[in-house]
Amino acid sequence: MKKLLLSLFLIVNILAVKADEGMWLPMLLGKQVYNDMVKRGLKLTKEQLYSINKASLKDAIIIFGRGCTGEIVSDQGLIFTNHHCGYDAIAKASSVQNNYLRDGFYAYNKDQEIQSELTVQFLDRIEDVTAQVEAGLKGLTWEERTKKLQEVYKSITDKVIDKENGMSGRVYSMFKDNQYIMYVYKTYKDIRLVGAPPESVGKFGGDTDNWEWPRHTGDFSIFRVYTSKDGKPTEYSKDNVPLKPKKYLPVSIKGIKDGDYAMIYGYPGGTNRYETSNGIKLKNEIENPSLVALRDMRLKYMHEQMIKDPAVKLKLASDYAGIANYWKFFDGETKQLIKFNTYGQKQQFETEFSTWAKGKSEYENIFVEYEKNYAAWTPYSKHRQYLREGILGSPLSSFASSLMALEGALVKAGVTPDEIKKAVDAADASRKNFIKSEDQPSDKNILADVAMAFYKDIDKSQHPAGAFDKIAVYGDLNDEATYKKWALGVFASTMIFNDDKWTAFIAKPTAIDLQADPAFDFAASFVKNYNTKYAPLYTAFNNKNNELGRSYLKGIMERNPVAAAKMYPDANFSMRVSFGNVKSYKPRDAIFCDYVTTAKGIMEKYVPGDYEFDLPSKQVELFKKKDFGQYIDKGKNDLIIGFITTNDITGGNSGSPVIDGNGNLIGLAFDGNYEALSHKIAFDKDLNRTICVDVRYVLWCIDKLGGAKNLIEEINPIK
Repeated sequence: MKKLLLSLFLIVNILAVKADEGMWLPMLLGKQVYNDMVKRGLKLTKEQLYSINKASLKDAIIIFGRGCTGEIVSDQGLIFTNHHCGYDAIAKASSVQNNYLRDGFYAYNKDQEIQSELTVQFLDRIEDVTAQVEAGLKGLTWEERTKKLQEVYKSITDKVIDKENGMSGRVYSMFKDNQYIMYVYKTYKDIRLVGAPPESVGKFGGDTDNWEWPRHTGDFSIFRVYTSKDGKPTEYSKDNVPLKPKKYLPVSIKGIKDGDYAMIYGYPGGTNRYETSNGIKLKNEIENPSLVALRDMRLKYMHEQMIKDPAVKLKLASDYAGIANYWKFFDGETKQLIKFNTYGQKQQFETEFSTWAKGKSEYENIFVEYEKNYAAWTPYSKHRQYLREGILGSPLSSFASSLMALEGALVKAGVTPDEIKKAVDAADASRKNFIKSEDQPSDKNILADVAMAFYKDIDKSQHPAGAFDKIAVYGDLNDEATYKKWALGVFASTMIFNDDKWTAFIAKPTAIDLQADPAFDFAASFVKNYNTKYAPLYTAFNNKNNELGRSYLKGIMERNPVAAAKMYPDANFSMRVSFGNVKSYKPRDAIFCDYVTTAKGIMEKYVPGDYEFDLPSKQVELFKKKDFGQYIDKGKNDLIIGFITTNDITGGNSGSPVIDGNGNLIGLAFDGNYEALSHKIAFDKDLNRTICVDVRYVLWCIDKLGGAKNLIEEINPIK
């Protein structure tokens, strides 16, 4: 009886929705969780959440750039998203003379809005295309399926392409290839920067506060979508006009309280909630520790240069932010997975699954095969991390490796002069961009350290032939000074930094000259070594894992079809909806965390001149006067800066709207809390929190700090 109860508990544990867990497909909300949403405080109808026949909330939500979410907040195409999502565009619009990243920027009329390279995508509709995909793959082995899958996807998405109206489709695998769904998008290409707070507001707390609560970060930026005069997507033109959206989110400054309903629409990038114990072990023991150590080193050298020179900080800011974000995440993820014994929990469930699977030919050997597959790949896993995060973590090495495309054109038989010229021109354009972004002082140290780390930490049998012999010329390979001397030599002699040598090379390019370059020779030797020996092993490992994963998840659903009817697929950057509540929590014994942070809390953290905790002098003055205007929270008699909810989100949800029960925007999601950084693998119903910037603080910054009353009038907040 005890064994039966344990089995039932484990099934429920992995299949059932736990409190606020779930990244739900919008078109299935009405069937799966709508009644639960209403019980929690939702006041909207099913059709107001998602409809293909009339405007609904999904029409106000956009894919912003390449990996974030945004929302439309006015009838003139105004976009809210996170500051860190707009960071690169803000940095590119900036100069030392007009440093919008440092000082902030607001357009007081539309003529002042700044062109960007961004695109945004609106979801038009969602279609289940499982039958079409399976028909195209019928009778194929798994390896054959893998090779043909993109071709089948293309045959489906080609049917919805409409270039004139910016329409295209994307097929997503759901439930580990047990279902396929196509999202049809409309893409807009004229996106302009409208506003951003000073970096000291938008990144207040820096790396110290990243993934932490309490948080006091004004993580927002503002853009606008433009169209042709007839409302169609088009390239930038001064004659373009603001978008007239199907739907926009009303912005509410009524305020929030503990327990209020909260809903988040967005594009979560990736979870692996159905990961096996084998995957947890590999992540905990090899992948995450390697990534964290290598990123830690890179960040150290970048930071040393950034604090010395504002121009260098501006140059490296976007890359630094991206590296730092997931450096801390993966460190915390490992700690939480270990703390909550996720590995042990997975093993328990897998044991019960295997017991159920006995005698069922499709499922009974799944975990025997998993063990074999991981055993075959694990010896090379660290090598892959040290190549990606180490060797190619050096900007010079990364750029040099990109020249392998040019090398291929130079050595391949039958390549025409025009094809070679095209490859040369592409390399030359890429070099120009690299030179603009490169900081040699930090990169020299990075190159030296990643080379030494690879030599010491990766099995000698996996080293590229002869690569370290060339470094040994400079001294003992166990001595840090050797690698420093070698790196200086590479930087001094590579043609990549020498305009005369580079010009001579592209005038008469030969493979011999390229291969003789020390930067190219170093980077290419590692990439070729991996591509030849280990990339095929990794491909085979992934293919087998995917094949097993499909059967495993199919078996899980077959084992308990009632619970399976209320499952959600892993996040994969397709639109999802999560729901929960604004809620305080207790992260540790005797520690209570309130659901909001305030201006008072900012001033307690404020350190004049500090790299992470400085504030604009005007903001300090306004806070001291308690000049909060209409944005004040009367209950707290303060300005609310941020709040937390129980919503289930992950990377890609950055910039997502936090929406109240009536469909109004109350905040922008921008982070998770450290105590629940295992959320990609396992959602914690007690500790998981989404950190959001309160929309009242956003509007206060626009109005009181930025003076952009034109934007407040356009938004016309609900009081």
